[in-house]
Amino acid sequence: MSRERATALLVDFDGVLRRWDPAVAAGVEREYGLTEGVLGEIAMSWGLLQPVLTGRVSHAGWMASVADALIPSVGDPARARAAVEQWQRYRGEVDADVLAFVRDARAAGIRVGLGTNATDVLDDDLAALGLTGELDVVVNSSVVGVHKPAKEYFEAACAALETPPSRVLFVDDEDRAVRGARVAGLSAHRWSGPGDLGYLRRALAS
Repeated sequence: MSRERATALLVDFDGVLRRWDPAVAAGVEREYGLTEGVLGEIAMSWGLLQPVLTGRVSHAGWMASVADALIPSVGDPARARAAVEQWQRYRGEVDADVLAFVRDARAAGIRVGLGTNATDVLDDDLAALGLTGELDVVVNSSVVGVHKPAKEYFEAACAALETPPSRVLFVDDEDRAVRGARVAGLSAHRWSGPGDLGYLRRALAS
């Protein structure tokens, strides 16, 4: 049985609409004598990450914890904080091809939401990247209080989009999120890069 045509699109932020240049973190790590990859490794450790994604800890508190974990490596709390602050000044880059896709979808009458596991600086990031007003809704896990891939997250996203799950197409670069969306009744596509856009455009048009 064929699925209903999607009338709403839910797009992930990091890894889809926003890209990160790994050279930025690598440069900070070299400058401060840190092991390559350690900033992301500490920040993404689940014990630090999960509370900030559900709004129980602020972005500032999260980064303070990362700095604390760096102290043994740099030998000085002020230097650890400086490394984290320098790293955090870079807020990523918009994928122009994905943004064009979002704009075309909205112009065609498709409601588009940003569906992201994010922190309390998301609105500031969207503004800094020129994305304010480019989406119909923003579904931020730290506001919702639950993160992808939980079914409750996708229920909240569909409610925000005012669209039943069967008519929402979700795009994410993480398998767990894609599987979670499908469990919640959404159509979901595992993003591998801008080469997927032709397929996604056809999926929305069919």
